[in-house]
Amino acid sequence: METNQNEQTSEKQMPEKKFSTGAISATVWKNSRTGKDGKVFETHSVNLQRRYANRSGQWMTTNSLRITDLPKAALVIDEAYKYLVLSGKGEEVQAE
Repeated sequence: METNQNEQTSEKQMPEKKFSTGAISATVWKNSRTGKDGKVFETHSVNLQRRYANRSGQWMTTNSLRITDLPKAALVIDEAYKYLVLSGKGEEVQAE
């Protein structure tokens, strides 16, 4: 049983890169896909979120943004885009 739990922990996907300012963050994830031809290729996705403390002080995350969060969201999304394009990962065109 311990071996199975260790295998699950070691297989947990970690983000490739994270950009944050204040409570707003954009996380870049690498994903493996299989095309119709059977070849495996990589794609990337970006997750945007805001961290906040709930009434009991526990840290939570949400994808809902307030109006004052929008400039920070634009900044971290721009940084994620630059990272992907400048590292050559922005051209992920695969015919499906």
